[in-house]
Amino acid sequence: MKLAGHPTLSESEARTRDRIAQVVLRRGPVTVAEIADQLSLTAAGVRRHLDQLQADGLVTTWESGSQAPRGRGRPARTFVLTDAGHAALATGYGELAASALRHLAEVGGPDAVRRFAEERVAELELRHRVAVEAAGESPARRAEALAEALSTDGYAATTRPAPAPSGQAAPLGVQLCQGHCPVQEVARQFPQLCEAETDAFSRLLGVHVQRLATLAHGEHVCTTYVPDPSGFGSAPRGHLPPADPPTTEPVSRQIRATTERQSR
Repeated sequence: MKLAGHPTLSESEARTRDRIAQVVLRRGPVTVAEIADQLSLTAAGVRRHLDQLQADGLVTTWESGSQAPRGRGRPARTFVLTDAGHAALATGYGELAASALRHLAEVGGPDAVRRFAEERVAELELRHRVAVEAAGESPARRAEALAEALSTDGYAATTRPAPAPSGQAAPLGVQLCQGHCPVQEVARQFPQLCEAETDAFSRLLGVHVQRLATLAHGEHVCTTYVPDPSGFGSAPRGHLPPADPPTTEPVSRQIRATTERQSR
């Protein structure tokens, strides 16, 4: 996101505002205090820049009804990028790509689009497999390596602990979050791109993953649940439950419910 051209900003202010926007992109929903801590800025300074970013329509508040209250006050406001904010990072080729895929679908049918999506993610797998496998066998660590690799492709990816199910002291995996998607507008019209990407993540991470939210469907971040067998109780490694759909489905439902509650 380039904000240096704003007529009221000095070069230094533009750089600061750009850094703040990038944190919102990567970490949103994120609070003023979290941004200030990460960038070593004052909360007042961050708030001033966020106010302008909101006025420009690039960020918006994300009210979470499940957040813990701050003493007697209201829960801290969190911020996410708007569609306009994501568009500011777009390459401008989205409509051209969508037009090409529409033509492909007309000529070759839905299977042709699916094959194109699979070939596209096959390149992603080949490009990042070495880095992911170097992280070891832990799906959580492999997810961290994949997030770093995806960030080099422009996805602003991070990992976070997944919400722990009721009765569990610790999460059973991580959430792989993509704060930006270079093909967001195209994926909105062709969900085959998201489906193929999810399958690629499963192959790279060695476990069945489940997509919980996508930018293409209007959520503020693409979220993929990655189960980590090391979190399934204290069973011996040879007797861990398999990470297949019947095992991860209840867990992902719990996480989805938590995500939906936070979105209201």
